[in-house]
Amino acid sequence: MAKKLVLFDIDGTLLDSGRAGTRALDHAFAEVFSIEDAFEGIRMSGKTDIEIIKEAMRKHSLSVDGKIPVIMEAYIRHLRREIDNPEKHLKPGIREAVNILNIMSRVELGLLTGNIEEGARIKLGAFGLNEYFQIGAFGSDEEDRNRLLPIAAERFRSRYGEDISYKDVVVIGDTPRDVECAKPYGAFTMAVATGPYTAAQLLASGADSVLEDLSDTRFFIARLNL
Repeated sequence: MAKKLVLFDIDGTLLDSGRAGTRALDHAFAEVFSIEDAFEGIRMSGKTDIEIIKEAMRKHSLSVDGKIPVIMEAYIRHLRREIDNPEKHLKPGIREAVNILNIMSRVELGLLTGNIEEGARIKLGAFGLNEYFQIGAFGSDEEDRNRLLPIAAERFRSRYGEDISYKDVVVIGDTPRDVECAKPYGAFTMAVATGPYTAAQLLASGADSVLEDLSDTRFFIARLNL
């Protein structure tokens, strides 16, 4: 029987970093460009880190040329400090859900996230979750989130030495963009209303399944189309 690849988004889906990412980006822009609160008014949900940074640079009439690596280095340095805050927390039911999925023989866990990989690992590491997610696709792979699913599928093939059909992939996220990046490929999409969007908004985005959160682990697993 074919394996299933279950891909989780991070921010708003697995966890809330306590605004660590936003503060780290603000600190990075203050350090590199001497601009305070550079990301005020910029909506980040569902976007890749590079997309967010470029949006801020356009807002402040900054040239992108050669600056992205400098900004990212500063961002990661600040994120390592900012993630240690009392507001960060896992979303309801996440630890129970990944524990159960991790021991299911037909399921492999992965990530599909707009975070650059180093940032993703810092956030997951704060909760001891990195060990559950050995593969994935990240904002450091592609600026366009809609190109990430094929990257995750190819990494599955490389790691496990077997092919996977998109119909055997589940993408779990908290924004319409999580749905959008999976639907063209025929992957099953589950949206959770643990971020800035309501269940009604997520249902309207075309998600195959919508839950308020993952607190009912048995119900969540049953809805995964495994």
